[in-house]
Amino acid sequence: MKIPTEWWTWTVDDFQSAYRRGTLHPQEVVRAFAERTEALDPQVRAFLHWDAETVRDAVRRLPRPSDGWPLLYGIPVAIKDNICTEGYPTTCASRILEGFIAPYDATAVARLKAAGYSYFGKTNMDEFAMGSSTENSGYFPTRNPWDLTRVPGGSSGGSAAAVAAGMVPAALGSDTGGSVRQPAALCGVVGMKPTYGRVSRYGLVAFASSLDVIGVITRRVWDNAVVLHVIAGYDEMDQTTADVPVFSLDAVRRWESHRRWRLGLPREAFAEGLDEDTRTAIRTLVEELAREGCEVLEISLPHSPYAIATYYVICTSEASSNLARYDGVRYGRRAAARTFREMYARTRADGFGPEVKRRIMLGTFALSAGYYDAYYLTAARARTLIAQDFARAFETVDLVLTPTSPSTAWRLGEKLDDPLKMYLSDIYTVPASLAGLPAISVPIGKDRQGLPIGLQVIGPHFQEERLYQFAMWVEQLRPFYREVPPGVDA
Repeated sequence: MKIPTEWWTWTVDDFQSAYRRGTLHPQEVVRAFAERTEALDPQVRAFLHWDAETVRDAVRRLPRPSDGWPLLYGIPVAIKDNICTEGYPTTCASRILEGFIAPYDATAVARLKAAGYSYFGKTNMDEFAMGSSTENSGYFPTRNPWDLTRVPGGSSGGSAAAVAAGMVPAALGSDTGGSVRQPAALCGVVGMKPTYGRVSRYGLVAFASSLDVIGVITRRVWDNAVVLHVIAGYDEMDQTTADVPVFSLDAVRRWESHRRWRLGLPREAFAEGLDEDTRTAIRTLVEELAREGCEVLEISLPHSPYAIATYYVICTSEASSNLARYDGVRYGRRAAARTFREMYARTRADGFGPEVKRRIMLGTFALSAGYYDAYYLTAARARTLIAQDFARAFETVDLVLTPTSPSTAWRLGEKLDDPLKMYLSDIYTVPASLAGLPAISVPIGKDRQGLPIGLQVIGPHFQEERLYQFAMWVEQLRPFYREVPPGVDA
Protein backbone atom coordinates (compact mmCIF):
# COMPACT_ATOMS: atom_id res chain seq x y z
CA MET A 1 0.00 0.00 0.00
CA LYS A 2 1.53 3.32 -1.02
CA ILE A 3 1.37 5.97 1.70
CA PRO A 4 -1.21 8.57 0.55
CA THR A 5 0.36 11.96 -0.14
CA GLU A 6 -1.73 13.67 2.54
CA TRP A 7 -0.28 11.42 5.26
CA TRP A 8 2.97 13.37 4.99
CA THR A 9 1.24 16.33 6.62
CA TRP A 10 -0.86 14.42 9.17
CA THR A 11 -0.31 14.66 12.92
CA VAL A 12 -0.84 11.81 15.39
CA ASP A 13 -4.21 13.42 16.15
CA ASP A 14 -5.23 13.06 12.48
CA PHE A 15 -4.40 9.34 12.47
CA GLN A 16 -6.23 8.74 15.72
CA SER A 17 -9.29 10.66 14.54
CA ALA A 18 -9.41 8.36 11.53
CA TYR A 19 -9.09 5.32 13.82
CA ARG A 20 -11.98 6.53 15.97
CA ARG A 21 -14.18 7.22 12.95
CA GLY A 22 -13.39 3.77 11.65
CA THR A 23 -12.07 5.09 8.31
CA LEU A 24 -8.58 3.73 9.07
CA HIS A 25 -7.22 0.88 11.16
CA PRO A 26 -3.77 0.86 12.81
CA GLN A 27 -2.88 -2.31 10.90
CA GLU A 28 -3.43 -0.49 7.59
CA VAL A 29 -1.20 2.38 8.71
CA VAL A 30 1.58 0.15 9.98
CA ARG A 31 1.39 -2.00 6.85
CA ALA A 32 1.76 1.09 4.66
CA PHE A 33 4.76 2.40 6.62
CA ALA A 34 6.28 -1.10 6.63
CA GLU A 35 5.95 -1.44 2.86
CA ARG A 36 7.55 1.97 2.38
CA THR A 37 10.39 0.98 4.69
CA GLU A 38 10.93 -2.28 2.80
CA ALA A 39 11.15 -0.31 -0.44
CA LEU A 40 13.37 2.56 0.76
CA ASP A 41 15.59 1.32 3.56
CA PRO A 42 17.97 -0.62 1.30
CA GLN A 43 19.03 2.83 -0.03
CA VAL A 44 18.73 4.96 3.14
CA ARG A 45 19.80 2.27 5.67
CA ALA A 46 18.13 4.00 8.61
CA PHE A 47 17.40 0.79 10.52
CA LEU A 48 19.81 -1.58 12.24
CA HIS A 49 17.18 -4.06 13.41
CA TRP A 50 13.94 -4.22 11.45
CA ASP A 51 11.83 -6.90 9.88
CA ALA A 52 8.34 -6.57 8.50
CA GLU A 53 6.87 -9.56 10.31
CA THR A 54 8.02 -8.35 13.75
CA VAL A 55 6.50 -4.93 13.08
CA ARG A 56 3.22 -6.36 11.80
CA ASP A 57 3.04 -8.80 14.70
CA ALA A 58 3.50 -5.95 17.16
CA VAL A 59 0.49 -4.09 15.77
CA ARG A 60 -1.60 -7.28 15.54
CA ARG A 61 -1.13 -7.69 19.28
CA LEU A 62 -2.20 -4.10 19.92
CA PRO A 63 -5.38 -4.29 22.04
CA ARG A 64 -8.31 -2.19 20.91
CA PRO A 65 -8.84 0.55 23.52
CA SER A 66 -11.81 -0.16 25.73
CA ASP A 67 -11.62 2.88 27.97
CA GLY A 68 -10.49 6.08 26.22
CA TRP A 69 -7.80 6.38 23.55
CA PRO A 70 -4.15 6.41 24.61
CA LEU A 71 -2.22 9.37 23.17
CA LEU A 72 -0.15 7.28 20.75
CA TYR A 73 -2.54 4.44 20.01
CA GLY A 74 -1.52 2.75 16.77
CA ILE A 75 1.25 5.26 15.99
CA PRO A 76 4.50 3.67 14.68
CA VAL A 77 7.57 4.91 16.58
CA ALA A 78 11.16 3.81 15.89
CA ILE A 79 13.70 3.56 18.71
CA LYS A 80 17.41 4.47 18.60
CA ASP A 81 19.54 1.40 19.17
CA ASN A 82 21.02 2.62 22.47
CA ILE A 83 17.60 2.56 24.21
CA CYS A 84 16.66 -0.82 25.72
CA THR A 85 13.60 -2.59 24.28
CA GLU A 86 12.64 -5.86 25.96
CA GLY A 87 13.11 -8.88 23.71
CA TYR A 88 14.74 -6.92 20.88
CA PRO A 89 18.43 -6.25 20.05
CA THR A 90 20.15 -3.26 21.66
CA THR A 91 23.67 -2.99 20.27
CA CYS A 92 24.44 0.76 20.30
CA ALA A 93 25.65 0.07 16.71
CA SER A 94 28.73 -1.55 18.24
CA ARG A 95 30.24 -4.94 17.45
CA ILE A 96 31.03 -5.36 21.15
CA LEU A 97 27.27 -5.70 21.89
CA GLU A 98 26.49 -7.79 18.80
CA GLY A 99 23.73 -10.28 19.65
CA PHE A 100 22.73 -8.61 22.93
CA ILE A 101 18.96 -8.77 23.56
CA ALA A 102 17.70 -6.28 26.14
CA PRO A 103 15.99 -8.06 29.09
CA TYR A 104 13.87 -5.04 30.03
CA ASP A 105 12.34 -1.85 28.62
CA ALA A 106 13.79 1.59 29.18
CA THR A 107 11.34 3.78 31.09
CA ALA A 108 10.75 5.87 27.94
CA VAL A 109 9.82 2.72 25.98
CA ALA A 110 7.60 1.41 28.79
CA ARG A 111 5.72 4.73 28.73
CA LEU A 112 5.34 4.57 24.94
CA LYS A 113 3.86 1.09 25.37
CA ALA A 114 1.40 2.36 27.96
CA ALA A 115 0.38 5.08 25.48
CA GLY A 116 -0.35 2.46 22.80
CA TYR A 117 2.53 3.01 20.35
CA SER A 118 3.41 0.45 17.69
CA TYR A 119 7.00 -0.87 17.85
CA PHE A 120 8.78 -0.11 14.55
CA GLY A 121 12.38 -1.30 14.86
CA LYS A 122 15.74 0.01 16.07
CA THR A 123 17.53 2.79 14.20
CA ASN A 124 21.17 3.14 13.20
CA MET A 125 23.53 5.50 15.04
CA ASP A 126 27.16 6.37 15.57
CA GLU A 127 28.70 3.69 17.80
CA PHE A 128 27.73 4.40 21.43
CA ALA A 129 26.38 7.77 20.20
CA MET A 130 29.92 9.04 19.47
CA GLY A 131 29.82 10.95 16.22
CA SER A 132 28.08 13.61 14.15
CA SER A 133 27.35 11.80 10.89
CA THR A 134 26.26 8.17 11.58
CA GLU A 135 29.37 7.10 9.63
CA ASN A 136 30.85 5.72 12.87
CA SER A 137 28.27 2.94 13.14
CA GLY A 138 29.93 -0.43 13.62
CA TYR A 139 27.76 -1.82 10.79
CA PHE A 140 27.10 0.65 7.97
CA PRO A 141 26.52 4.38 7.42
CA THR A 142 23.05 5.86 7.03
CA ARG A 143 22.32 8.18 4.09
CA ASN A 144 20.45 11.47 4.02
CA PRO A 145 17.05 11.13 2.26
CA TRP A 146 17.50 14.60 0.73
CA ASP A 147 20.65 13.48 -1.07
CA LEU A 148 21.77 9.87 -0.73
CA THR A 149 25.42 10.87 -1.23
CA ARG A 150 25.35 12.93 1.99
CA VAL A 151 25.31 12.20 5.73
CA PRO A 152 22.14 12.46 7.83
CA GLY A 153 24.04 13.92 10.80
CA GLY A 154 24.53 12.09 14.05
CA SER A 155 24.49 10.35 16.28
CA SER A 156 20.70 9.85 15.90
CA GLY A 157 21.07 9.87 12.11
CA GLY A 158 19.05 6.68 11.66
CA SER A 159 16.08 8.11 13.58
CA ALA A 160 16.20 11.42 11.67
CA ALA A 161 16.55 9.73 8.26
CA ALA A 162 13.67 7.34 9.01
CA VAL A 163 11.34 10.25 9.85
CA ALA A 164 12.52 12.39 6.93
CA ALA A 165 12.03 9.54 4.44
CA GLY A 166 8.48 8.96 5.66
CA MET A 167 9.23 5.47 6.98
CA VAL A 168 7.84 6.40 10.39
CA PRO A 169 6.13 9.53 11.78
CA ALA A 170 8.17 9.64 15.02
CA ALA A 171 11.38 8.25 16.50
CA LEU A 172 13.30 8.41 19.76
CA GLY A 173 16.92 9.54 19.74
CA SER A 174 19.46 10.47 22.38
CA ASP A 175 21.23 13.81 22.66
CA THR A 176 24.56 14.25 24.43
CA GLY A 177 26.03 17.24 22.58
CA GLY A 178 23.47 17.73 19.81
CA SER A 179 22.73 14.21 18.60
CA VAL A 180 19.00 14.82 18.16
CA ARG A 181 19.02 18.46 17.02
CA GLN A 182 21.89 18.31 14.50
CA PRO A 183 20.59 15.29 12.49
CA ALA A 184 17.08 16.76 12.65
CA ALA A 185 18.42 19.96 11.04
CA LEU A 186 20.37 18.09 8.36
CA CYS A 187 17.33 15.92 7.49
CA GLY A 188 14.67 18.68 7.62
CA VAL A 189 12.64 17.40 10.59
CA VAL A 190 11.88 18.54 14.15
CA GLY A 191 14.27 17.46 16.93
CA MET A 192 13.80 18.20 20.64
CA LYS A 193 16.40 17.79 23.40
CA PRO A 194 14.49 18.30 26.67
CA THR A 195 15.92 19.67 29.89
CA TYR A 196 18.42 17.32 31.56
CA GLY A 197 16.30 15.39 34.08
CA ARG A 198 13.01 15.82 32.20
CA VAL A 199 13.11 12.26 30.77
CA SER A 200 14.37 9.20 32.63
CA ARG A 201 17.71 7.78 31.48
CA TYR A 202 16.85 4.35 32.90
CA GLY A 203 17.47 1.93 30.04
CA LEU A 204 19.45 4.45 27.96
CA VAL A 205 22.96 3.01 27.49
CA ALA A 206 25.31 5.56 29.07
CA PHE A 207 27.81 7.56 27.02
CA ALA A 208 28.34 10.71 29.16
CA SER A 209 26.01 10.49 32.14
CA SER A 210 25.89 14.19 33.04
CA LEU A 211 24.89 15.11 29.47
CA ASP A 212 22.82 12.22 28.02
CA VAL A 213 19.14 12.96 27.38
CA ILE A 214 16.51 10.97 25.45
CA GLY A 215 14.97 13.22 22.79
CA VAL A 216 12.25 13.08 20.13
CA ILE A 217 12.38 13.42 16.33
CA THR A 218 9.17 13.96 14.32
CA ARG A 219 7.87 15.55 11.15
CA ARG A 220 5.44 17.88 12.97
CA VAL A 221 6.00 20.03 16.08
CA TRP A 222 2.72 18.87 17.64
CA ASP A 223 3.70 15.21 17.32
CA ASN A 224 7.00 16.00 19.01
CA ALA A 225 5.18 17.59 21.95
CA VAL A 226 2.82 14.61 22.29
CA VAL A 227 5.64 12.02 22.31
CA LEU A 228 7.73 14.01 24.80
CA HIS A 229 4.66 14.53 27.00
CA VAL A 230 4.23 10.74 27.10
CA ILE A 231 7.83 9.85 28.04
CA ALA A 232 8.59 12.79 30.38
CA GLY A 233 8.31 12.91 34.15
CA TYR A 234 9.86 11.67 37.36
CA ASP A 235 11.02 8.06 37.50
CA GLU A 236 12.04 6.35 40.72
CA MET A 237 14.44 4.20 38.67
CA ASP A 238 16.49 7.32 37.79
CA GLN A 239 17.23 9.68 40.65
CA THR A 240 18.48 12.36 38.23
CA THR A 241 14.93 12.86 36.92
CA ALA A 242 13.27 16.00 38.23
CA ASP A 243 10.05 15.79 40.22
CA VAL A 244 8.42 18.74 38.41
CA PRO A 245 5.10 18.84 36.53
CA VAL A 246 5.17 17.84 32.86
CA PHE A 247 4.24 20.66 30.48
CA SER A 248 0.64 21.10 29.33
CA LEU A 249 -0.37 19.96 25.83
CA ASP A 250 -3.40 22.28 26.03
CA ALA A 251 -1.02 25.22 26.51
CA VAL A 252 1.03 24.12 23.49
CA ARG A 253 -2.18 23.94 21.47
CA ARG A 254 -2.92 27.57 22.41
CA TRP A 255 0.37 28.77 20.89
CA GLU A 256 -1.29 31.63 18.98
CA SER A 257 -1.90 33.57 22.20
CA HIS A 258 1.89 33.87 22.70
CA ARG A 259 3.40 36.02 19.99
CA ARG A 260 5.28 38.85 21.67
CA TRP A 261 8.44 36.95 22.45
CA ARG A 262 11.70 38.64 23.38
CA LEU A 263 14.23 36.84 21.19
CA GLY A 264 17.98 36.86 21.83
CA LEU A 265 20.49 36.46 19.00
CA PRO A 266 23.98 35.69 20.41
CA ARG A 267 26.57 37.61 18.41
CA GLU A 268 29.01 34.70 18.87
CA ALA A 269 26.62 32.37 16.94
CA PHE A 270 26.60 34.53 13.83
CA ALA A 271 30.34 35.12 13.53
CA GLU A 272 32.76 33.78 10.91
CA GLY A 273 32.34 30.13 9.89
CA LEU A 274 28.57 30.08 9.48
CA ASP A 275 27.21 29.02 6.08
CA GLU A 276 25.83 32.09 4.27
CA ASP A 277 22.57 30.41 3.20
CA THR A 278 21.89 29.45 6.83
CA ARG A 279 22.66 32.99 8.02
CA THR A 280 20.33 34.48 5.42
CA ALA A 281 17.49 32.04 6.18
CA ILE A 282 17.60 32.84 9.91
CA ARG A 283 17.93 36.60 9.42
CA THR A 284 14.93 36.60 7.03
CA LEU A 285 12.80 34.65 9.50
CA VAL A 286 13.83 36.88 12.43
CA GLU A 287 12.89 40.02 10.46
CA GLU A 288 9.49 38.47 9.79
CA LEU A 289 9.04 37.64 13.48
CA ALA A 290 9.96 41.22 14.40
CA ARG A 291 7.29 42.55 12.03
CA GLU A 292 4.79 40.22 13.76
CA GLY A 293 5.54 41.82 17.14
CA CYS A 294 8.58 40.03 18.58
CA GLU A 295 11.35 42.07 20.20
CA VAL A 296 14.74 41.02 18.85
CA LEU A 297 17.84 41.73 20.95
CA GLU A 298 21.50 41.07 20.27
CA ILE A 299 23.00 39.30 23.28
CA SER A 300 26.36 37.80 24.20
CA LEU A 301 27.27 34.35 25.49
CA PRO A 302 30.94 35.19 26.08
CA HIS A 303 32.09 31.72 27.15
CA SER A 304 30.41 29.81 24.28
CA PRO A 305 33.64 29.78 22.18
CA TYR A 306 35.07 27.43 24.84
CA ALA A 307 32.09 25.04 24.67
CA ILE A 308 33.51 22.51 22.19
CA ALA A 309 36.77 22.05 24.14
CA THR A 310 34.85 21.87 27.41
CA TYR A 311 32.40 19.35 26.02
CA TYR A 312 35.02 16.99 24.65
CA VAL A 313 36.98 16.89 27.91
CA ILE A 314 33.84 16.16 29.95
CA CYS A 315 32.16 13.69 27.58
CA THR A 316 35.31 11.69 26.86
CA SER A 317 36.14 11.51 30.57
CA GLU A 318 32.69 10.15 31.39
CA ALA A 319 32.77 7.81 28.37
CA SER A 320 36.10 6.30 29.45
CA SER A 321 34.49 5.41 32.78
CA ASN A 322 31.11 4.24 31.45
CA LEU A 323 32.55 2.01 28.73
CA ALA A 324 34.86 0.18 31.14
CA ARG A 325 31.99 -2.26 31.76
CA TYR A 326 32.33 -3.77 28.26
CA ASP A 327 35.09 -6.25 29.01
CA GLY A 328 33.81 -9.53 27.57
CA VAL A 329 32.69 -10.79 30.98
CA ARG A 330 29.18 -9.40 31.35
CA TYR A 331 27.82 -8.23 27.99
CA GLY A 332 27.96 -9.09 24.30
CA ARG A 333 30.94 -10.66 22.55
CA ARG A 334 33.96 -12.30 24.14
CA ALA A 335 37.25 -12.88 22.31
CA ALA A 336 38.98 -16.25 22.55
CA ALA A 337 42.18 -16.01 24.60
CA ARG A 338 44.48 -18.03 26.87
CA THR A 339 44.42 -15.65 29.85
CA PHE A 340 41.92 -13.28 31.41
CA ARG A 341 44.08 -10.24 30.62
CA GLU A 342 44.39 -11.28 26.98
CA MET A 343 40.63 -11.90 26.72
CA TYR A 344 39.88 -8.46 28.17
CA ALA A 345 42.30 -6.68 25.83
CA ARG A 346 41.29 -8.57 22.68
CA THR A 347 37.56 -8.19 23.36
CA ARG A 348 37.87 -4.40 23.63
CA ALA A 349 40.36 -4.12 20.76
CA ASP A 350 38.12 -6.13 18.40
CA GLY A 351 34.76 -4.86 19.67
CA PHE A 352 35.20 -1.07 19.74
CA GLY A 353 35.53 1.05 16.60
CA PRO A 354 38.20 3.75 16.07
CA GLU A 355 36.12 6.74 17.27
CA VAL A 356 35.18 4.99 20.52
CA LYS A 357 38.81 4.03 21.15
CA ARG A 358 39.91 7.62 20.47
CA ARG A 359 37.45 8.99 23.03
CA ILE A 360 38.31 6.37 25.67
CA MET A 361 41.99 7.28 25.36
CA LEU A 362 41.27 11.03 25.50
CA GLY A 363 39.08 10.60 28.57
CA THR A 364 41.48 8.32 30.35
CA PHE A 365 44.27 10.86 29.81
CA ALA A 366 42.11 13.77 31.07
CA LEU A 367 41.28 11.88 34.27
CA SER A 368 44.78 10.56 34.91
CA ALA A 369 46.82 11.53 37.96
CA GLY A 370 48.63 14.80 37.36
CA TYR A 371 46.28 15.97 34.59
CA TYR A 372 42.86 15.91 36.31
CA ASP A 373 43.11 19.52 37.57
CA ALA A 374 44.47 20.82 34.27
CA TYR A 375 41.76 19.23 32.10
CA TYR A 376 38.66 17.83 33.82
CA LEU A 377 38.47 20.35 36.67
CA THR A 378 39.10 23.26 34.30
CA ALA A 379 36.38 21.96 31.97
CA ALA A 380 33.94 21.64 34.87
CA ARG A 381 34.60 25.28 35.80
CA ALA A 382 34.12 26.41 32.19
CA ARG A 383 30.82 24.50 32.09
CA THR A 384 29.58 26.54 35.06
CA LEU A 385 30.53 29.79 33.30
CA ILE A 386 28.65 28.72 30.15
CA ALA A 387 25.53 27.95 32.22
CA GLN A 388 25.83 31.33 33.93
CA ASP A 389 25.95 33.06 30.52
CA PHE A 390 22.55 31.55 29.66
CA ALA A 391 21.10 32.42 33.08
CA ARG A 392 22.04 36.08 32.53
CA ALA A 393 20.63 36.02 28.99
CA PHE A 394 17.26 34.70 30.19
CA GLU A 395 16.96 37.69 32.53
CA THR A 396 16.34 39.83 29.41
CA VAL A 397 15.01 37.44 26.72
CA ASP A 398 12.46 34.61 26.57
CA LEU A 399 14.27 32.48 24.00
CA VAL A 400 17.71 32.28 22.42
CA LEU A 401 17.93 31.62 18.66
CA THR A 402 20.97 30.19 16.90
CA PRO A 403 21.69 28.05 13.85
CA THR A 404 21.50 24.33 14.65
CA SER A 405 24.46 23.44 12.42
CA PRO A 406 27.14 25.64 10.83
CA SER A 407 26.45 23.97 7.47
CA THR A 408 23.92 21.78 5.72
CA ALA A 409 24.56 18.06 5.15
CA TRP A 410 28.05 17.27 3.86
CA ARG A 411 29.11 14.40 1.63
CA LEU A 412 29.78 10.94 3.04
CA GLY A 413 33.45 10.62 3.95
CA GLU A 414 34.13 14.35 3.65
CA LYS A 415 35.06 14.85 7.33
CA LEU A 416 35.81 11.28 8.34
CA ASP A 417 39.59 11.75 8.38
CA ASP A 418 39.48 15.03 10.30
CA PRO A 419 37.97 14.45 13.80
CA LEU A 420 38.33 18.12 14.81
CA LYS A 421 36.37 19.29 11.76
CA MET A 422 33.68 16.71 12.60
CA TYR A 423 33.55 17.84 16.26
CA LEU A 424 33.01 21.47 15.17
CA SER A 425 29.74 20.52 13.46
CA ASP A 426 28.22 20.50 16.98
CA ILE A 427 29.46 24.00 17.80
CA TYR A 428 25.94 25.49 18.17
CA THR A 429 24.30 22.59 19.98
CA VAL A 430 26.92 21.85 22.64
CA PRO A 431 26.43 24.99 24.81
CA ALA A 432 22.78 24.12 25.64
CA SER A 433 23.83 20.55 26.47
CA LEU A 434 26.53 21.73 28.88
CA ALA A 435 23.98 24.02 30.58
CA GLY A 436 21.31 21.26 30.70
CA LEU A 437 18.82 23.49 28.86
CA PRO A 438 15.97 22.38 26.56
CA ALA A 439 16.49 23.14 22.87
CA ILE A 440 14.60 22.34 19.69
CA SER A 441 15.62 22.36 16.03
CA VAL A 442 12.94 23.39 13.54
CA PRO A 443 13.40 23.27 9.74
CA ILE A 444 13.05 26.73 8.18
CA GLY A 445 14.13 26.35 4.56
CA LYS A 446 16.67 24.98 2.12
CA ASP A 447 20.05 26.13 0.84
CA ARG A 448 20.93 26.65 -2.81
CA GLN A 449 21.61 22.91 -3.18
CA GLY A 450 18.14 22.04 -1.91
CA LEU A 451 19.34 20.78 1.50
CA PRO A 452 17.40 21.54 4.72
CA ILE A 453 18.39 24.33 7.14
CA GLY A 454 17.52 24.16 10.84
CA LEU A 455 16.89 26.88 13.45
CA GLN A 456 17.80 26.06 17.06
CA VAL A 457 15.61 27.56 19.80
CA ILE A 458 16.92 27.38 23.39
CA GLY A 459 14.81 28.07 26.50
CA PRO A 460 15.23 28.18 30.29
CA HIS A 461 15.18 24.93 32.30
CA PHE A 462 11.87 23.00 32.09
CA GLN A 463 10.33 25.49 29.64
CA GLU A 464 9.64 22.92 26.88
CA GLU A 465 6.10 24.29 26.69
CA ARG A 466 7.47 27.71 25.65
CA LEU A 467 9.74 26.11 23.02
CA TYR A 468 6.88 24.15 21.50
CA GLN A 469 4.60 27.21 21.41
CA PHE A 470 7.24 29.18 19.53
CA ALA A 471 8.08 26.23 17.27
CA MET A 472 4.38 25.82 16.36
CA TRP A 473 4.41 29.43 15.16
CA VAL A 474 7.60 28.93 13.15
CA GLU A 475 6.03 25.84 11.58
CA GLN A 476 3.06 27.95 10.48
CA LEU A 477 5.40 30.49 8.89
CA ARG A 478 7.65 27.83 7.33
CA PRO A 479 5.50 24.68 6.73
CA PHE A 480 8.50 22.54 5.83
CA TYR A 481 6.64 19.32 6.80
CA ARG A 482 4.94 19.46 3.40
CA GLU A 483 8.27 18.96 1.64
CA VAL A 484 9.15 15.48 0.41
CA PRO A 485 12.84 14.55 -0.06
CA PRO A 486 13.38 14.06 -3.81
CA GLY A 487 15.56 10.98 -3.36
CA VAL A 488 12.79 8.97 -1.65
CA ASP A 489 9.66 10.34 -3.28
CA ALA A 490 8.18 6.89 -3.76
